Amino acid sequence: MARHQKPLELKNTRITDSLFGHYVDTVSEIMVPYQWKILTDENPDTEPTYCVQNFRIAAGREKGTRKGVVFQDTDLYKWIETVAYCLASGRAKEYEAVVDDVVELLSEAQEPDGYINTWFQVNQPDDKWQNLIEGHELYTSGHMFEAAAAYYHATGKDKFLNVAKKNADLICRTFGNGEGQIPGYPGHEEVEIGLMKLYRITKDQKYLDQVRYFLEERGKKPNFFEAEMKRRKKPTFFPEFMNYDLEYSQAAVPPAEQTTAMGHAVRDMYLCTAMSDYAEETGDEKFLKACRAIWDNMVNRQMYITGGIGASGFRERFTTDYDLPNNTNYCETCASVGMMMFGRKMASIEGNAEYYDTVERALYNTLLGSVNLEGNRYFYVNPLEMVPEFCTSHTYMDHVKPIRQKWFNVACCPPNLARTIASLGKYIYAADEKALYIHQFISSETGGDAGDTSYSIKMDSDLLHSGKVKIKASLSADGMIKIRVPYYAEKYSVKLNGKDISVTEKDRYMELGLPSGESDIEIGFEIHPRWVSARDEVRADAGKVALMYGPMVYCLEEVDNGRNMAGIYVDPKEPIREVSEIKRFIGNLPIFGFDGVRLVNKGVENGKLYGLPKFEAEHVELKAVPYCMWNNRGIGEMTVWLRSRIPV
Repeated sequence: MARHQKPLELKNTRITDSLFGHYVDTVSEIMVPYQWKILTDENPDTEPTYCVQNFRIAAGREKGTRKGVVFQDTDLYKWIETVAYCLASGRAKEYEAVVDDVVELLSEAQEPDGYINTWFQVNQPDDKWQNLIEGHELYTSGHMFEAAAAYYHATGKDKFLNVAKKNADLICRTFGNGEGQIPGYPGHEEVEIGLMKLYRITKDQKYLDQVRYFLEERGKKPNFFEAEMKRRKKPTFFPEFMNYDLEYSQAAVPPAEQTTAMGHAVRDMYLCTAMSDYAEETGDEKFLKACRAIWDNMVNRQMYITGGIGASGFRERFTTDYDLPNNTNYCETCASVGMMMFGRKMASIEGNAEYYDTVERALYNTLLGSVNLEGNRYFYVNPLEMVPEFCTSHTYMDHVKPIRQKWFNVACCPPNLARTIASLGKYIYAADEKALYIHQFISSETGGDAGDTSYSIKMDSDLLHSGKVKIKASLSADGMIKIRVPYYAEKYSVKLNGKDISVTEKDRYMELGLPSGESDIEIGFEIHPRWVSARDEVRADAGKVALMYGPMVYCLEEVDNGRNMAGIYVDPKEPIREVSEIKRFIGNLPIFGFDGVRLVNKGVENGKLYGLPKFEAEHVELKAVPYCMWNNRGIGEMTVWLRSRIPV
């Protein structure tokens, strides 16, 4: 299947945006060095991770026991991938030599047959490939493959790529239905994504075939995971797997038969990314059909307004349609990263800009909201409602934290966030044989080819203020630019070289045919703050409204609005105004004010829990800030959804 859209090379894209430019700078200037110190146990403010030390032990440079979680190796691989994307865009150059030293360490740790996984090499050398449900060996390899591919693209150096290929070759020899092979598949999907990246570099058919095997074997009867659990009798790493269910690992049915978002949210998104990637390469319609069904179910029945997914803290998973609690939800950062990967791949295949609406929703809200403005504190879980004192350990709220953390025992999210922001250009621009595509309105510069035409683009976006986006395009020959029409634009106008023009719109792209040479495009999107409500089946949001502006969800914080915000009511028909009393955040994001009432019960005596209903309504002037900025001014209550005084 021919690729519909291909992201432009990162080396040609420079982010200049006042909002996203801050985060891109923060990745190379703060996150990369901060996370490296944590991985090398040089950060005095966090617990040791033993991550790099584990590789030294596996390589024989040090003696000791391998420590940390079973998939600890992946934190290093995602960090390398982040550095690779930074290098591709001309950043973090001082870390290239650091990565080269790490690659040398990895090559020393790798066994002659290609095996590399520090947990099993050091702690359980006789148990390799024997615990696919829990062991994360294939998952870990997948992240190594992604990192190696990124580093090869960024630097042209192939030593890490050769380490990855050697391990991939071992996997291809080990897994399958042939004599002496293991007829299994990964407990946590990811290796499929990595193998696809190796295939695209090497064109080695066995990597593509191995992806097909993993996708087609998964969930078949008799079920490999059921047999493995029966053989092992009890879990080794995760006690909760004693009552293991196949849906958790998307193994209850073959992936091609999956029609809903199910199980562990990150695993499901990685599976869907792999299915769509394989379908794009091969034209396999059965996987594409499943991806369409899963996407529709997720976006229209199981996704939060913030682009978060995974409603349950228990096993970090999807539950059922319309089950979207706001205070106990999970919405893991990694899950939104996976959804963005999945959405970008589907847009590439389908050529429909609607997928990028959801990518944008997750990017502006959950992803940016998962890190503080300084870049050194992180949310793993992203709630939509917060009462800090309710976040108590060893309870049903144990997973929800009232403030971003320095690091985590399971630290998949911080490096996943970093690698995504570092590769942001992939989500802004793409090209096929006929056109260059603009998917996100983020100020930036880029260049690339679409067919025989070379493009140079400079975009200045004021989307979140005036709604205007200016694009200066330079083409080597006649060509076309396709620009996403965002769902929240009530209407829009387009000027070409200062003159109003009408444009054709198809699949939510406006299509602009341009002559060779320079052209100035100015788009005016009409965007206003708006109240949004959920359908009735979402019980948690019944009778409530949330404020949005463009792609951004807004929230109320205690620092501006006081405590007990659950008792606040708003009238969606009342005017919303922009306010200046609060110091602006990065990107000069607008802050909105509106009137409301706080319902107070005067019928409960002091010291009593219950009493007579004697409600009084107090007028309050409320202020809403972007959800992605919450918890940057201290700990306090927060809420996205507000009770509506008048039915909408």
